[in-house]
Amino acid sequence: MTSDFSAARVHLDRAYHYLRGDDPMSQRGREALDLLIEAVAVEEFKQPSQNAQVLMFPIGRRF
Repeated sequence: MTSDFSAARVHLDRAYHYLRGDDPMSQRGREALDLLIEAVAVEEFKQPSQNAQVLMFPIGRRF
């Protein structure tokens, strides 16, 4: 099973925005989430892109 890094990043971003307080716990939580978001983004873009098959359509006139 493969991980869905883009979905994980979305959820971590959302959690980051929920911690909007100025208290020390919220600030530490945002710092920790920053590290996680960066790590997930790095892994997301390390993944090989999926190969796509190109379909050839006939070229011709439609008269």
